[in-house]
Amino acid sequence: MADINSGSTKNSPTEVSLNRDAIDGAPASFGSVESFVELLFFAYRDFTGEADGVLDEFGFGRAHHRVLHFVHRNPGLRVADLLVILNITKQSLARVLKQLVADGFISQRPGIADRRERHLFVTDRGRLLAEKLLRLQTRRIGAALDAAGPGADAVIQKFLVNIIAEKDRAAVMELVGINNRGTPSELKVGAETSSCKPSE
Repeated sequence: MADINSGSTKNSPTEVSLNRDAIDGAPASFGSVESFVELLFFAYRDFTGEADGVLDEFGFGRAHHRVLHFVHRNPGLRVADLLVILNITKQSLARVLKQLVADGFISQRPGIADRRERHLFVTDRGRLLAEKLLRLQTRRIGAALDAAGPGADAVIQKFLVNIIAEKDRAAVMELVGINNRGTPSELKVGAETSSCKPSE
């Protein structure tokens, strides 16, 4: 995999000159909405960049990170619910989960009511890695929010929520601990308000 954070000046957006007129259908100058699209690409690149470096040490990628993150944040999460949250196929999850379990980062336990269900938990090793990755990303987000100034957190939260498909917004807000007024709420595992929310 190519190192997108290699530091090479040829990869720097400040060094690359894009001739938008040479691109069929592209306007000579992008407006604010188009610039947000590009800013999101660059923001995502750097938001994931530091974590990518840590994951690479274990032979993991971003798919492993997503699984580890949601299992760490929701102990006892069912495999079925994780599939809904990540919106991926069973085959895709099986490959990633198998490696995380084999390497000792996640453990699986049968359900109490239904022993055919598999419930996921991070091990001590998994918790340490998940928390290390979370620290890297919350530090970057925190610094960006501080730089954006007072009140920016509420505006940015609303912006991000509204990028999410409307049918999934309420469930995602519940999952991450935000109610409709933008204040923290406890994740209610098992509620039936949406298929995106984990259940027991």
